[in-house]
Parts: sequence; C-alpha cells; structure tokens
Amino acid sequence: MQFSFKKFLPHIVAIVFFAVLAGIYASPALKGKVIQQHDIQMAQAAAHESVEFRKSTGETTWWTNSMFGGMPTYMISAQYPNSITTRIGQYANNALPSPINMIFLEMLGMYIFLIILGLNNWLSVLGAIGYALGTFNMVIIPAGHNSKVLALAFAPLVLAGTVLVMRGKYWIGAALTALFMGLELYANHVQITYYLFLSWGILIVAEAIEKIKAGQIKQLAISLAILAGSLGIGAANHAMRLWSNLEYSKETIRGKSELKSNTQSNGGLDKDYAFDWSYGIGETGTLLIPNFRGGASGGSLGGNKSETYKVLIDNGQPEDVALGFSERSVAYWGDQSFVGGPAYAGAVICFLFLLGCFVVRGSLKYWLIGTTVLYIVLSWGKNFFFNDLMFDYFPMFNKFRAVTMILCLVQLSLVTMAVLAIKRIVEEKLTFEQIKQDLLISFGLTAGFSLILGLLPDLFFSFRSPNDATFQLSGNQSFDTQILNAIVKDRASLLRADAFRTFIYITITAVAIWAFAKGKIKESVLYPVLILLVTLDLFTVDKRYFNNDSFIDKAAVEENTAPSPIDAEIMKDKGIYKVIDLSTNFVGDAKMSYYHQSLGGYHGAKLRRYQELVEHHLSKNPLNLQVLNMLNAKYVIVPGAQGNPTVQLNPEACGNAWFVQEIKLVPTADEEINALTNFNPKKTAVVDERFKPELGSLSVIKADSINNKITLTNYKPNHLTYSSNASSEQLAVFSEIFYRGNQDWKAYIDGQYKPHLRADYVLRALVVPAGKHTIEFKFEPEVVAKGSKIDFIASFLLVGLLGLAIFFEVKKKK
Repeated sequence: MQFSFKKFLPHIVAIVFFAVLAGIYASPALKGKVIQQHDIQMAQAAAHESVEFRKSTGETTWWTNSMFGGMPTYMISAQYPNSITTRIGQYANNALPSPINMIFLEMLGMYIFLIILGLNNWLSVLGAIGYALGTFNMVIIPAGHNSKVLALAFAPLVLAGTVLVMRGKYWIGAALTALFMGLELYANHVQITYYLFLSWGILIVAEAIEKIKAGQIKQLAISLAILAGSLGIGAANHAMRLWSNLEYSKETIRGKSELKSNTQSNGGLDKDYAFDWSYGIGETGTLLIPNFRGGASGGSLGGNKSETYKVLIDNGQPEDVALGFSERSVAYWGDQSFVGGPAYAGAVICFLFLLGCFVVRGSLKYWLIGTTVLYIVLSWGKNFFFNDLMFDYFPMFNKFRAVTMILCLVQLSLVTMAVLAIKRIVEEKLTFEQIKQDLLISFGLTAGFSLILGLLPDLFFSFRSPNDATFQLSGNQSFDTQILNAIVKDRASLLRADAFRTFIYITITAVAIWAFAKGKIKESVLYPVLILLVTLDLFTVDKRYFNNDSFIDKAAVEENTAPSPIDAEIMKDKGIYKVIDLSTNFVGDAKMSYYHQSLGGYHGAKLRRYQELVEHHLSKNPLNLQVLNMLNAKYVIVPGAQGNPTVQLNPEACGNAWFVQEIKLVPTADEEINALTNFNPKKTAVVDERFKPELGSLSVIKADSINNKITLTNYKPNHLTYSSNASSEQLAVFSEIFYRGNQDWKAYIDGQYKPHLRADYVLRALVVPAGKHTIEFKFEPEVVAKGSKIDFIASFLLVGLLGLAIFFEVKKKK
C-alpha cells in the first residue's frame, strides 16, 4: 500500500485551519498572555503543598493538609505514570499555548467524528467550527473549566469509535474506541463523561433497532461485545484514578450522610445543592437568540446608548459612573443566580438542526433528536418534574451538580444534525420542490419566531428578573425605580437587536440553500458560505463574553500568588498549625491553601463529615470556637476595623495532638455532631460507640498534665510522626482529619500497626500505652499500588490493540 499525500492533504489543510482560527480567536496567548481563570487559580493553590512536596522529595503524596483540614489529592494533584492515554493526552494538550490548545482540540475531535460519519471535508470543518465555537463551550474557558473543555474535545471521538464498531469495522473501531475512551477519562471530568454516555446509550439503542430490523442479530451481538471490551480497556487505563475516586466519593458530599437530620441525601448530593444551577425552561430560547435572557450577569445594557445611561446622567451621575454601570450591569434576567454567558448554539445551527429533523434519514436522526430533547430537559433541573425522578432513581444522576453544563453537549447533537441535513440535500441533489415544505417550516419556526420577538418583545415578556425585587442602587426608592424601569427597557432592546440578528443570519442561510436547490449556485459556493456564516455568527457572540480583555500578563498572575502581608506574618511561625480566613467565604476560596494548612478551600467534592461540621458549627453566627480549637486553628483572619482583613492569634488552639481526660460515647452521628456544641476538646473526646473495640479496656483515664506529653516531631503530608510519654494508658486526639481509618490512613506505635478511631466527628484518635513511644500515621491507599498495575496492563493491551488494528487495516488495503 502506497501512502497518498494528496489523499490526506484536505485533512492537513483542515487541521492547519483549525490552528489558525483558534490562534486568531485567542491571539493574546501568542504574545505570552494568559487568562486569569478563577478555577485554575484555586486548583493551583489547592495543589501547591503536594506539588512542592513532589519537587523536594521526588515522592508523590496522595494526601494534603492544605484544604479543609486535610483531604486526598486524587482530585487535586495526582500523577498516573503507567497510563499511556494520560501521556498521549498530556502531549496533545500541551502542543499549543492555552487556550488555543483547547479550542483546537474541540474542533479536531468533532472533525474526526464527522469524517468517520461519512461527511466530506467541507461539512466536517463546518461542524467542527460550530461545535467548538458554541458559546457555552467558550464561556467556560475563562472560568477555568479546562478539564470540562478537554472532555468535550474527546467526547465526539468516543462516539466516532462506537460508530465504526457498530458499522462492522471491528478492529479499527475497537482500537479507536479504547484509545478515545482513555483520552476522555484523561480529561478527568466525570460529569461530562457521564452525560456523554447518556447520548451513547441512545445511539446504541437506535443502531440496535436498525440492525434488528435488518436481521443482523449476530453482527449486533459482536459489536456490543467488542464495544464492551474496548471501552473496558480504555477505562482500565485509568484504573488508579477511577478506583481511588470511587472510594473517595463515598466519603464526600456525594456519599450518603449518616445524619438522620439530613433528609435530602440518600447516597448523593443534596437535591437543592445539585439543582442550584438549573436552566429556566423559557431560558432555552438562548440556543437561538443569545440575548433571549440578557446574556451574562454583569453584562452590558448598551453602554452610553442605553436608557439606563441616560437616566443616570439625567439624575446627575458622573459620566464614568453612568457608563461603568450601564456596561457592567444586571442585563441578565433569567432564573439562575449567576451566569457567565448564554448557551447560544447559533442561529444557523438551530435552523439547520430543525431542517435536519425533517430531511435526515436513518437511525442517526432519532439518536440526535432523542439526545437533544433529553439534554435540554435535564438542563432544566429543578424546573421540571422529570428531573426529580432522574435524581431519585436513575443511577449516579444524583452525584453531580450544575446540570446546566449538559448544554455544552447539546451543541454536539445540534451541529451533527445540521451538517447531516446539508449532506443529504447536496449529495442527493434535492430540488427546491422536494425540500420546500421542510425549509419553510424550519424557517418559520426559527426566523419567523425571531422576527415576531424582534417586533413585539414586550408582548411576551416582562423583562424582570426574580432578583429585581431586591434591587437597590441608591437607597432612594423613586430613583431606584427609575433605574430599574430603564434596565427593563434596555433588556427589551437587547432581545430585540439579537432577535433581528438571528432573523438575518437564518434568512441568508435559507436563501443560500434555496439557491443551491434551484441550481443557481454549486456546493463549492454553498459550503464556504455556510462556514463563513457559522463562524461569524458564533465568533462575534463569543467575543462578548470571552475576548482579548480576558487575558492578562503572566506577571500579573504571578502577583496574585505572591504572599500577602498577612501570609508573610503568619509564615513567621514555622510550626504546624491550621489557618482559617473568616473575612471571606472560607469554604469557597482556596487562596489560603497556597501557603498554609487551611480549614477552607475550593472544591466540588468535600468530605461529607467535614462539610456537615462546617454547616453545624462553623457557618453559624457566632461560630463554635471550640471546634476551631480542636482543628488547631492557631491563626484566624477576620475583617478589620476599616474592612481590611487582619489576623488574630488563637491561643486556645489545641495543637497537633493532646491527651484527653474523658471519653463521651454516643450512639448516633446526630448525637456525635450535636455533642460538639458545648464541650471542651482538650478535656473530652466524643466517640461513636462503633469504635468501642479500638478503645479496648480504656474507660478511665488518669490525667497527668505534667508528665503526659505528646508532640509532633516530623511532618510530611502523608506521614506524621509523634513522640509520646505518658504515666498511664491514654487516649490521644490528633487535629487531623479522619479518612478511611485503618484502611488508607494507618497508625503505628513503635513500628507496630495499631488500629485508630474517630473522635469529635472528624478527627483521629489513638489509644497510647504508658511510657515513651513513637507514633506514626501513614497514608497508604491500596488503590494506588493496585490501580497503577492495572493501568500498566491496560496500556500494554491498548498498544497491542492499536498495533493489530493497523496491521489488519494495512493488510486489507494491499
């Protein structure tokens, strides 16, 4: 078989085009600038202790004390050296500057999927642009949702491999399915992967029905078996990651609460928390019209051309104040508390999708319609009854929050149907008479709807947000009412302008299709016109929310991580202690984790018991100081007199470890957490009755504050060493978070394993014999060692499968 450069030239051109387009969009990255991504900054702060430990020792720690008093690093900073798809993913991800790399990978992944579906290069490029530049897929980049973007980039590839297998191309399909599944899991965004497989399931059902109708039962059975095996190999490439996260999730807010007072958790997230971000049913119109609900929170009302600006100026406000408010104001009037931008799929894409619902044939049509409807319904969250049923009964659905993110994947189904519609019209040379009715219906439902909204927006909407009831700008009710009325008018103007914009784009698209169907233009003209329209449509809307102003100099980012005067003051103390920042939402901010062992942090998978401790004792006013003491909060940052944070020394912090004088046994988790309301942690340890075996015969403790001592002598995040000296058997309590005690965290006394227990709802405790002893706590998760071996075996199998696939493909073409 001879290699044909000419055959691959169109693909090379497409790939270069994607790189150029991504580079144009994120051009500041080519000048060394970066995006100030909130979530990435939080992640870097959370990972700082474990990263520095790896640099200094060459050892990977799977535990950090830098967030929430202590937690595993599985979802913070982990290394998977035996996973080949992790290595491949890293190379692919680092090939271009960020965020050019992410935009490029999304286009490339969709392009490959559409080529495998049988579309030509032009339509595959069209679909790739439509997918990557979907506004919801773009606005998540400045927010720092990098893993989500990568998961979206690899998602179409998983479907591509599946299509190959289902169509009888077993070897290459199996190899690519395994490879792409591994890459999808490398992205490490389980929620997107979960949503992807909802669509994957619909695809399998649609394809299976078609094969059964054709009497291809044997082929169906073979395809399903091959898919199971190849997906298994791909998933096994990440056995260590998946296994550790599975065990960890049981202990987090996604696991079941032991508190009977918690009526929401049945082995998943609390329902209110899970559905906190739910797309409004009416808000779904943003798929067609970007400003259907005002765009973004803090978005522009129209600047100096807005009614709001005029009212502010007329009431004596300075021009800079009026302009600033009208450019960054309450434009959004949807149901959510905050949004970075709308889920705008594109006017052209929506029109072509609807047209595809009429003209596309075969199982793919029903897969795409089913996926689109399901995804949109699920995005409504708490606003639609079906999602309550999903939350209560559908496997794993209650493990995830912010269901609105599923709209990122809606883009995939919308775009795929859109390009399949053009494919049939062009390849089958459908005449205008053949598509006239379908074209007019699609035009009327999209462009006609947009035109009506553009002409009569006030007829359908009040343009008032649920949050408007609390709107207050000046404290003067009359003036505030004037401002709010002006804001309402500006919101209507935003919708009107974008409705006309959508009408124009769809009209041009419809005319282009009409011209082709009438024979007035050829596909060589139609394709570039559609690519230009989709690119301009999405590119210009995306730039409203993610533009050059989103980039800053690297030096400015580095300044954000430099220690503040408060950090510097605290770091003078070289001891081991905890810090809590009460001047901010400490459970929603990880900045303190960069330089300190923090009781706060920023993470979507907090340990459930710690979260419950915060809710019961640290989020109330006043908070429970004794709980701060038992957590060894030696330094407390509070708002100062001028509003600036100031640090206070807490002399009552219990320290790293201490001997208690009494044990209070309780039968339930509710009694355990409530017992912390009025207790002295230095004197009393509250212990669940299930830990009686670990207590042994210890019931009466002889207090001897002079001779009984326990001290931390050596600190590593995953290995703590203490020296103890006691005149009698004692119960030591440690200001360290209890996690899978005697399974992952293990205690040793003079080198001999000794079971430990949980005390005070979240802390570790250990019965210590009389005399001088060395006590060690080591974090030794078995899933790391065992999972790493499975990663290696699966990587070997994947390489072998890829080799066989190449061999048979080459052999077939000779």
